[in-house]
Amino acid sequence: MKPSRAAMLAMVGLVAAVLSRAALSTAAPSLISMPNADGLSYDFHDESCPNLRQMVHDAVEEAIKEDIGVVAGLLRVMFHDCFPQGCDASLLLFDKFWSELNMPQNNGIRRNAVYLIESIRIKVQDACGPTVSCTDIMNLATREAVMHVEVPGYEVPLGLLDSRAPAPRENVEQLPGPDFNATQLIESFQSRGFDITDVVALSGAHTIGRSSCGSFKNRFGENADFVRWLQGTCARNPNHLQDLDVTTPEKFDNVYYNNLKEGKGVLNSDMALTHDASTSWLVDGFAQDQGWFFSQFGTSMRKMAHLPSEFGNNGEIRKYSCFWANLHGPKGPTADLAASA
Repeated sequence: MKPSRAAMLAMVGLVAAVLSRAALSTAAPSLISMPNADGLSYDFHDESCPNLRQMVHDAVEEAIKEDIGVVAGLLRVMFHDCFPQGCDASLLLFDKFWSELNMPQNNGIRRNAVYLIESIRIKVQDACGPTVSCTDIMNLATREAVMHVEVPGYEVPLGLLDSRAPAPRENVEQLPGPDFNATQLIESFQSRGFDITDVVALSGAHTIGRSSCGSFKNRFGENADFVRWLQGTCARNPNHLQDLDVTTPEKFDNVYYNNLKEGKGVLNSDMALTHDASTSWLVDGFAQDQGWFFSQFGTSMRKMAHLPSEFGNNGEIRKYSCFWANLHGPKGPTADLAASA
């Protein structure tokens, strides 16, 4: 039984409200060498949904034509979903009580990227039934976005299931923050199996990202012309979203690293990469060699897609929406709330 149009519109309204508030050297994970762990494989859907990759590709390409920012949006959605407890689309859940999207760590998540994943789910389920998880769609869509900007493709383990609940708050709070120094960044990433090269390469996603003034206001006391310019911009418009690459903000390239060398990194965590010997040589290397950056970015994204869950591959394929678990039924959490009122 499909939900009524009125129920779906009500749910979309609630999700939009959540998103609007949200806008205010260790070894790689073992799953990389064992793609069949927990029943996963790189061709998991080839028989049950043979056109899956093409459907995802077409949807992402169409979205990018409308807004190149969807690339940055998908990258952030995937990173903020996978880092807390492995890739499980828990970030997308609108729970009755709370959502990861409401946490400050997820401020600025682009709503068009979130809606894109849901729109792909609808198309995929119309074609193949409820056989593909929102998690697999999220990871495939992010890979397509990365490949669009000429980063080499990488393998994505498929057959992942969706979480039935948001990640614990303490896990979300472990996401690396914009005010981190190099030591904090390295320790945070290493806790998930990334090495120092991954830290600097994945920071390169900021070549097309944006951030709110609150993310870098801790820098406003610095005695530098660029920081004074940032402070003046935010003073004129406190709601300003600042391009993290101030030179080529709509192009995925290595100019971000050259900006850092010139003292034009926006976030404290960006500039921190130039202040530590263990990371500064990588900034220099990526600034000089875009091919190396692109290759390493793809490798690091592959690690991200393979992040293991501490709970194993336990969950479900969301049948009604990427925004709520199946237990809420076709009408979603709004029905539960109405019944308890």
